[in-house]
Amino acid sequence: MLRRAVEREFEIIGEAMNRIEKIDSSTDISSKKQIIDMRNRVIHGYDRIDNEIIWGTIVRHLPKLKQEIETLLK
Repeated sequence: MLRRAVEREFEIIGEAMNRIEKIDSSTDISSKKQIIDMRNRVIHGYDRIDNEIIWGTIVRHLPKLKQEIETLLK
């Protein structure tokens, strides 16, 4: 259940990023394309999702994304 919940959050983040990109492609988020690509992999390649990639993304990339989003919201 936890794995599926985490994957669902990636789907939501990726879909939101996809919509932001369509509205304003100049939005300053460093890894927009990778976020959208991750969403697509989670949705379309469920049987090929590597837990280490998911965990690595959480540890290495989500803190920076959070910081960038907080900056945009200010």
